Amino acid sequence: MPRVKRGSKRVQRRKKILGLAKGYRLTKSKLHRSAKESVDRGLRFSYRDRRTKKRDFRSLWIIRVGAAARKCDISYSKFMSGLKKAGVVLDRRVLAEIAIQDPETFGQLAETAKAALAAV
Repeated sequence: MPRVKRGSKRVQRRKKILGLAKGYRLTKSKLHRSAKESVDRGLRFSYRDRRTKKRDFRSLWIIRVGAAARKCDISYSKFMSGLKKAGVVLDRRVLAEIAIQDPETFGQLAETAKAALAAV
C-alpha cells in the first residue's frame, strides 16, 4: 500500500483551525492542539447559546409587557388572554416595543384587553 503524507490537506485543515482561533490568548491561538480544543469548545458554546438567546429574549419581552400591563392595572396573563379574545394578533416582541416606545398605545391595548375580558 502506498504511503500518504497528506501535505497540503493537513496544512489547510490546521490553517482553518488557527484562523478560527484568531484572537485567543497565548498558545490557544498558536498551537494546533490547544487551538483545536478551544475552537471546539467555543463552537459548542455558540451552538448552545444561539438557542438560549431565544429563551432569554422571550422572557425579557414577557417581563417588559408584564410591567407595562401592571401599570394599566391588569395582570400579564389577563392582558394576553384579553388580547387573544379581542382578536389582536401581536407577538410579545412587538408588545414590548410598544410598551417602551409608545405607552399611550399600550394603554389602549390594555383597555381593549379589559373590554374583551368583560364581554366574555
